[in-house]
Amino acid sequence: MVTTSRAVRSRPWRSASSIPVRDAREWQPDRVTASRRLPLAQPYPSVPWGDYRPKAFAGEVVPFRVTAFREGHDRIGVQLRLTSPSGDVSLHRLTALDDGFDRWETSVAVLEQGVWTFRFESFGDEFATWEHAADLKIEAGVDAPVMRELGAQLFERAGAEKGRPKAQRDALALAAAALRDPAVDDAAALTVVRDPQIARYFSERPVMSLTTVGDDLELLVERERAGVGAWYEFFPRSEGARRLKDGTIKSGTFRTASRRLPAVAEMGFDVLYLPPIHPIGRINRKGRNNTLDPGAADPGSPWAIGAAEGGHDAVHPDLGTLADFRAFVRAARSVGVEVALDFALQAAPDHPWVADHPEWFTTLPDGSIAFAENPPKKYQDIYPVNFDNDPAGIYAEALRVVRHWIAQGVRIFRVDNPHTKPLQFWEWLIEAVNAEHPDVVFLAEAFTRPAPLQSLASAGFQQSYTYFAWRNTKAELEEFLSGLAHDTADFVRPNLFVNTPDILTEYLQFGGRPAYRIRAAIAATAAPTYGVYAGYELYENVARPGSEENIDNEKYEYKIRDWAGAEAQGDSLAPYLRRLNEIRREHPALSQLRNLSIHWSDDDAILVYAKHLPGALSPTGRSDTIIVVVNTDPHSVRQTMVHLDTRVWGVEPGEPFEVEDLVTGGQWTWSDHNFVMLDAFTEPVHILHVKEPR
Repeated sequence: MVTTSRAVRSRPWRSASSIPVRDAREWQPDRVTASRRLPLAQPYPSVPWGDYRPKAFAGEVVPFRVTAFREGHDRIGVQLRLTSPSGDVSLHRLTALDDGFDRWETSVAVLEQGVWTFRFESFGDEFATWEHAADLKIEAGVDAPVMRELGAQLFERAGAEKGRPKAQRDALALAAAALRDPAVDDAAALTVVRDPQIARYFSERPVMSLTTVGDDLELLVERERAGVGAWYEFFPRSEGARRLKDGTIKSGTFRTASRRLPAVAEMGFDVLYLPPIHPIGRINRKGRNNTLDPGAADPGSPWAIGAAEGGHDAVHPDLGTLADFRAFVRAARSVGVEVALDFALQAAPDHPWVADHPEWFTTLPDGSIAFAENPPKKYQDIYPVNFDNDPAGIYAEALRVVRHWIAQGVRIFRVDNPHTKPLQFWEWLIEAVNAEHPDVVFLAEAFTRPAPLQSLASAGFQQSYTYFAWRNTKAELEEFLSGLAHDTADFVRPNLFVNTPDILTEYLQFGGRPAYRIRAAIAATAAPTYGVYAGYELYENVARPGSEENIDNEKYEYKIRDWAGAEAQGDSLAPYLRRLNEIRREHPALSQLRNLSIHWSDDDAILVYAKHLPGALSPTGRSDTIIVVVNTDPHSVRQTMVHLDTRVWGVEPGEPFEVEDLVTGGQWTWSDHNFVMLDAFTEPVHILHVKEPR
């Protein structure tokens, strides 16, 4: 249904509820004369934080929802008028949810990047009102002649409409004649009332009255990678690092790190995130395990940015040159991996900013500059930026730095601690960058309270870290995953990192290898974007005492790992991560966020959820359903009954269907109630594909 006067091309949307329209001007209610008789309220998608646009990514299935009703018993209809960035206008009928709250909904897969506009239109549905009354009255023998004549008149009006197809006009004329024919008894007249073909004609082209037109609203659709991707993080200085004869370690470089790129791609990761690659300060440099007495060969924390060799626009000389970095980005792109770069607005004490712009920092009464703190943590090697003294200068410098790295080929930035900087700054910066480069993606490391996290997402961040690492029980995960999918999906896109250089949770410290398998499976299937920090596949689970960080943390030293050797000996999770990423690519239901549904089990440790994508909304044209059953207790074998609402994927309760475990290859016949046993020490997770009936 292309509805502009331009040449027909591929539709910028997929929908199961579109209405054929010849021209964008057709069914264009006049705002001046449109009635407000039928209220429209609570439109979705929407953002509760400020005057921000809701957002989606190209290919995302977006539920459009509104509350609409009228007085009395007459029926109404609701439609969505959707305009793509290129000007294609389409209409989509909403379905009543029948939940007692007068809510209506339809889902559309938005395929084109840019700003879409949408509005809801409600109307008195003349056919639905007549059909409902006629069905009841004619069957009861009440006012049957009146109802039959009203139906005949309605069919004649519809048949006289300009633009209605001839086949419909002919069918409606025959139906009107049948309703008026004395030889047709009431039982036969009811077949006309209940004729699904007639109902379809009026669904496609309703006869409207009392039309109400909602406000014009906007939806920002960004590129697919803004919402879908598997991330991998490594420190380039560790990749290719080698120990010298004197016991010191020679840093890896961009050239040596590029040798690791094929393995990252082969595991199925789409994005490679690099911690800061800039010169590292020498003043107050941290030693191993965050000590204050570094050795001469200790490389320091990459987040202590800036030294005599340069600041945020420079490359650490041990890694190579800017030309080497550009070559690294090209090498990554050649194997299908996009490079994401850390953007940390802070400075080491010897950063050039400190000498050139002391006003960008906080000077204490004793004349010293305040270093960064996140009690009880202290970062003596880092000065936080003060935005109050020279905001214009800071804004301009930040934009210059981002533009600089965009010029080197970077299109994704992972932003360090954005919640410690002013919200209005991020709103300004992201808007300025995306106005020039709409494909640039910003990930917020917003480990903070819900209000600032959600505000940062609303203000422009395309992705956000979340509290996923600390949601480990069945009850916690049910609430958390459901909230991501249904409460905040219009503006928060979660990136479910299982670990980071700063985060090694107690669950991973003490859950053994099963914990690593469990967390990876949930992250990879529950959200379309997830991430892994290098070393996860080697089950690195020893923490620095009293902390949630790895001991001998890579933030402060080089890490030399034997990736291939560990996998050859069966001591690597890499094959499992590889299979998870294969499953993600093979099943489009897993590329969606909002389609997650929570199901049930009789065990307080067995988590059950599903993801379903109807064929009409799928890029393959076929429906896709994944059921995930997880033993969240990494120390036990659990057996229980699992209970499914199979209507979510179109199977009536009690009806059998076939499932295949996409990890083990096991196949079973399931229904809405099923027995499962999950052994945390062998296979703690079922990832089941519901097979379509033959």
